[in-house]
Amino acid sequence: MAIEHDFFGLLESGPDGSIFWSENVELGDQTVTVDLTAPDQDDVSQGALDVAAAMVSSLEAIDRTARNAMVSELDDRTSEVIEYILQQQQVLGDELEDLMVDVSGDVHVDVIRSLQLMSMTILADEHGGSEPFAVLEYALDPDATDDVLLVNLASDGHVQSVTSAD
Repeated sequence: MAIEHDFFGLLESGPDGSIFWSENVELGDQTVTVDLTAPDQDDVSQGALDVAAAMVSSLEAIDRTARNAMVSELDDRTSEVIEYILQQQQVLGDELEDLMVDVSGDVHVDVIRSLQLMSMTILADEHGGSEPFAVLEYALDPDATDDVLLVNLASDGHVQSVTSAD
């Protein structure tokens, strides 16, 4: 079986009924891998695909929302954003400044600005549910695949949480 969608085209299901779509999307001067997946195509509605398409089309605004959510967690000394930044400072030391795109003097904000959006995974079967509908993966160093922050979005585009990959 397959699902047809104006944005995603023909989404064919695998032998187990799952669907998968992947594309590289340009965001400024970087490339972001966008994946859409669902374990069972029967759990994916046209509405979910429409929302997913809107998210991909507005990736710049979604990225801004995610970064604002990270900044809002800077007041909580126990947040995973703070822990991530402190870990990066400890691991990278003086090399941290080499990865910065802008040095304003506020290291925490500078790290958030310097994070690269590596990927967005859309869990199309979670439309309207309590689990994340989309997960954005950010890294300061694209080669350090274990040192990432994940921003979980609901299908309405609101940030549910920011977590580390640990």
